[in-house]
Amino acid sequence: MFKNQPPGLYVLALANTGERFGYYTMLAVFLLFLQAKFGFDSTVSGQIYAGFLATVYFMPLVGGWVADKWSFSKCVVTGLAVMFFGYVIMAIPTDIRSTSSLVILIVALLLIAVGTGLFKGNLQVMVGDLYNNKQYESQRDSAFSLFYMAINIGSMFAPMAATQMCNVALNSKGLNYVASLPALCNQYLDNASDGSELASAFAANGMEVTGSLADMASFYISTLSTGYCYGFGIACISLIISFLIYFGGKKTFAHIITDKKSQNNTSAKATEKVPELTPAQTRQRVVALLLVFTVVIFFWMVFHQNGATLTEFAKSCTSPEATGFTRIGFNVWALVCIAIGVYAIFNLFQATSKVTRIVSGVVLAAVVYAIWQINASTPDPLTGIQPQEFQQFNPFYVVALTPVSLAFFGWLAKRKKEPSAPRKIGYGMVMAAIAYGVMLIGSWNISGINGDASCNWLISTYLVLTFAELLLSPMGISFVSKVAPPKLKGSMMGGWFAATAIGNYLVSIPMLLWGKISVATLWGILIAICLLSAAFIFSIMKKLEAATGDAPAPNVDQLETIEDDAI
Repeated sequence: MFKNQPPGLYVLALANTGERFGYYTMLAVFLLFLQAKFGFDSTVSGQIYAGFLATVYFMPLVGGWVADKWSFSKCVVTGLAVMFFGYVIMAIPTDIRSTSSLVILIVALLLIAVGTGLFKGNLQVMVGDLYNNKQYESQRDSAFSLFYMAINIGSMFAPMAATQMCNVALNSKGLNYVASLPALCNQYLDNASDGSELASAFAANGMEVTGSLADMASFYISTLSTGYCYGFGIACISLIISFLIYFGGKKTFAHIITDKKSQNNTSAKATEKVPELTPAQTRQRVVALLLVFTVVIFFWMVFHQNGATLTEFAKSCTSPEATGFTRIGFNVWALVCIAIGVYAIFNLFQATSKVTRIVSGVVLAAVVYAIWQINASTPDPLTGIQPQEFQQFNPFYVVALTPVSLAFFGWLAKRKKEPSAPRKIGYGMVMAAIAYGVMLIGSWNISGINGDASCNWLISTYLVLTFAELLLSPMGISFVSKVAPPKLKGSMMGGWFAATAIGNYLVSIPMLLWGKISVATLWGILIAICLLSAAFIFSIMKKLEAATGDAPAPNVDQLETIEDDAI
């Protein structure tokens, strides 16, 4: 899968890895930060979380429009700078439970959203442009899978980084993390409780109350919030690294950089001359993309529950301990070893030289030994698991399963049975429904929003959701880069993110229902949304495949029917 890839892919992918590490370090604890520092309940914090996600994924539509008029590369660099200032503001501790702190936070979030809009979609357009050259054209889908894998390498380490920063702040003050304490502290400060439960919680977890209970409550949430700010500071460092990677490897993708103001004078630098499309062909492709975007909205609505209802479930309904082999999954280095082991196994069977096979075998043996050592040194049971730590499983699964996915679809492609991109998206929605079916089973006996469910339910759900993600997200991005009319590449990639933005805002709907209906019913609603979306895309599959070149081109009547369906 690494063969016949342009060097620029690896530079752009690594630049994105650094940026995504910072972003997901912040996002891993963002909901918990809002609830601790400002005392927001699940409804308000969920609205802010969803609103931020929506803005982050809507801004690439604006960023794509700007890049179409200006320059993709200049937008990427500007985006890194703007995001950096946003994270710097978030990293500075401010007063807890104050209006001024909330205003400062909103300014920082807007900067991050604007910077992401300039950076994210336009970087992916640049990746797609590397494959306009016929030498690499056939590697486009595998390239976006590798690019997506690189994103998840960064996000896999993010929850660990956020957790470590949180623990550094708490431990320095003789405190430790207890999931229920932030809410209890804020309730007492709001005069919504008599403090007896709060005092008992401090005592039960070995934390002595010094001074008044109110001072102790403020001290705890202030220290915890500062720990979260340390995590935001990690994002600043990651952006500096991304900036250095981007400029250090610029020679590898210099041939695709164009300044839109002088493009007519520099078009000779292009690797391939892109043929002009007729107005009918342009309209046909845009309509097909809009239909796919419609389904994408609902996928991201259910997928990004990882930082919303799934985090609430981890905090309120899941046991904070793990036993048996499961417990090493909360050690990110064990996950790294497992992922390396997967690649070593693939290389062992695919290598063409004896030396490569020997090296792969040695790496595999080292991985097995490392995992055995980690397993032996990890307490059983492992206790004190924090809610955000569950979020490292999804990116780990993406990294570990990407070669499996590429091998499987490569095997199908050789037999001319590989599904089209729209069909993969439909299958992805079915897999998402199965994932929440796992959650429904795990939540069946939970009363209200409190429980002690095994952590294996969430871990299994993230596994199935990852299958859905691999079917939909990298293939969808590749699909957009391939199908988008040349003069609208930035705008159409922005359209992908705009659809993602709408889906992310809809993340708030399940959060509004949290605590008002049973947890099992909530997962049932998400299952229904996934199945209805899958049914929709399969119902228009032939038209989509015809419009995008995966089937014979449609006639004028077919095109009109597609447009009617879009309306």
